[in-house]
Amino acid sequence: MESAQKEEWSGSIDRVILGATRAEGGTRTRSYAIGGESGLAFLSEPPAGNPLPLIALEICDDIDLWPAIVTDYVGDTARDPPAWAAAAEKEYGADLVRLYLTSTRRRGFGDFASLRRTVEAVLSATGLPLIIEGSDEPSIDSEVFRTCAEAGEGERLLLGTAEADRYRSVAAAALAYNHALIAQSPIDINLAKQLNILLREIGVPHDRIVIDPYTGALGYGFEYSYSVMERIRHAALKGDADLAMPMISSAIDSMNVKEVREAADRMEMAVNWEFYTCFSAAVAGADIVCVRHPATIPRLKESFAALRGASVPKEGEPWP
Repeated sequence: MESAQKEEWSGSIDRVILGATRAEGGTRTRSYAIGGESGLAFLSEPPAGNPLPLIALEICDDIDLWPAIVTDYVGDTARDPPAWAAAAEKEYGADLVRLYLTSTRRRGFGDFASLRRTVEAVLSATGLPLIIEGSDEPSIDSEVFRTCAEAGEGERLLLGTAEADRYRSVAAAALAYNHALIAQSPIDINLAKQLNILLREIGVPHDRIVIDPYTGALGYGFEYSYSVMERIRHAALKGDADLAMPMISSAIDSMNVKEVREAADRMEMAVNWEFYTCFSAAVAGADIVCVRHPATIPRLKESFAALRGASVPKEGEPWP
């Protein structure tokens, strides 16, 4: 079987570096080199030094637009993004923090100075590499991404999100301040490839792009997401350089599906829904899976370690 895999796959996934330690010009306590695979997830030996699929905890700077099932669990910490980020690292065991700047989604937003303060405070509160999600309003994209990218200069952030009809602002910020970016397309391999080509045409190199094929929640379109992720990874391993980038998956609707809303134990159902969606996405090839409920993190870590045959650390010991 091993020789058959070597004959079948002629390509490999490009590496993308996230985070920069002090030795690398930043202030992170760790950095990651994601990608580099030359076979399917969990069916081939991972590249040397490559960690298990990384888990990012998603947080935000305006909890009015965040699932109550999460903010109720996190408590007052949810109103303090730096404290939330610190808890992600020290209490919940996340590998990365994904900061959603939800404050920018309020009508008429224009307080860009507050964004800079928030990004700088979160960077000071945690040593984890940071993913930043900017606005979803094209008219302020340029200023939002420039502000965030400048505040995190030297830290090798992962900025999101570039889409086919609005990618120039985030790409310009990533290029100007040496960050990577997320390229999101709506569950379609051809659209994913097209966006990567557009990004490359304006100068974004391969090793700065992470593909987000968009992830529907389990039972709400995830089977399409899984299929597209598999097809992207297969195409890349067969030599399609325009799809040979690492992938990120975030099943953001898992906290709001009907099965969770109507469950007797909503938290247990939410964590189960998020776990099975993220676990399946990692099997399909995602290098980073993003969760919103902290209780999902240890379940995923234990399952990834078991799939790789690694021993599960005792309580208090670091995960591989």
